[in-house]
Amino acid sequence: MGGYPSEDILKDFYIPDYVLARRLEEVGDVSHVPACPVVVFVNSNSGGRRGGDLIVTYRTLLNKNQVFDLGETAPGEVLQQLYENLEILKQDGDPLASEIQKRLKLIVAGGDGTANWLLGVVSDLKLPQPPPVATVPLGTGNNLPFSFGWGKKNPGVDRRSVMSFLSQVKTAKEMKIDGWHLVMQMRALKEGSCDPIEPSGQTNSLNAFQQDGFHTFRGRFWNYFSTGMDAQVSYAFHSDRKLHPEKFKNQLVNQSNYFKLGCTQGWFCTSCFHPSSRNIAQLVNVRIMRRQGQWEDLYVPRSIRSIVCLNLPSFSGGLNPWGKPDPKKSHERDLTPPYVDDGLIEIVGFRDAWHGLILLLPEGHGTHLAQTSGVRFEFKKGAADHTYMRIDGEPWRQPLPVDDGSVTVEISHAGQVKMLAPRFCRSKSLHEPSSPIS
Repeated sequence: MGGYPSEDILKDFYIPDYVLARRLEEVGDVSHVPACPVVVFVNSNSGGRRGGDLIVTYRTLLNKNQVFDLGETAPGEVLQQLYENLEILKQDGDPLASEIQKRLKLIVAGGDGTANWLLGVVSDLKLPQPPPVATVPLGTGNNLPFSFGWGKKNPGVDRRSVMSFLSQVKTAKEMKIDGWHLVMQMRALKEGSCDPIEPSGQTNSLNAFQQDGFHTFRGRFWNYFSTGMDAQVSYAFHSDRKLHPEKFKNQLVNQSNYFKLGCTQGWFCTSCFHPSSRNIAQLVNVRIMRRQGQWEDLYVPRSIRSIVCLNLPSFSGGLNPWGKPDPKKSHERDLTPPYVDDGLIEIVGFRDAWHGLILLLPEGHGTHLAQTSGVRFEFKKGAADHTYMRIDGEPWRQPLPVDDGSVTVEISHAGQVKMLAPRFCRSKSLHEPSSPIS
């Protein structure tokens, strides 16, 4: 992990109370300007008891009022209050306020769904000088932290480990990352109603609206959206963990349980007991947006049972489904290297979990289907009564139209946010010196 700061250096991360308070108090000592002021958000439910232990350690090292439990406090309220305070202080001539706003960094500890939530909040608030975000891997997959060099194993929660992480945050580089809007519409049926998302599958990533005879759900993702067999296994895993939390006490056990569920759900062989595990072409028509703004049908081989729309080079705990396409095929199909800030998303298909295991090989990859600036899924009537979907680690069971209904999912570009990354990370930017475009 590298070196860690001494006790004296911790003041470089410290934000005084008068800046954080809901009611601005008398200005305190401003003799020291923090080089790397941080606000820390921790999902106390992530990583077994590690989330709660991490909160305790951060509050011991920093001002306890700059460390928040996401189980108790909404990040949007925290950031809105902080930036309102900073603006008032700046207008009053406080020299520290503008420096904190300029240098502020966020730390979020949790799974991919937690990180997705915070990134969405930062994007929605349209903050002046929006802060970059560092991610602590506390989930099962941890694809987002792994993509940006923070690792995929649950970190230590002791004093030394946290100080070492803070040291890396201080020297980390900033990178931009594309965000993607997801809009799902389900036509209301003539008789009765059908909620597209069941209570047991509800996510932080989607918000519901009712309009013009449609159930509409809007969300955003930064890493991936998937539909098909992989999402089904993930849904079974999350449902089982909710029912039997005692069986999911650490990361290694969680990954073992995930593999077992993959076997029982038919991900390694077609299951007669799970008709929703059939191939994607039977369930949905996929259309992609070409750069000139025209939609065209995407050919999906009949063997494909899962489709992943991928923004980052990490999926299912650190595997890279896109890999490195053959240069000749890349030229023929106008494929470019997968940058995280190029406004394009990669679409990859999997036949089954055995196909997924190919990713463990040095040159392994999924089936390259397309690279595009927009995707549209149009689910067929009567093909099945439901399927499964997943957005940045959060799965749900999705009812499908039987007669006069319809379900569509459309994905489009949704701006960018800033991430923090140590010196070496898997994600590549258009603006790095090694980029041919740069």
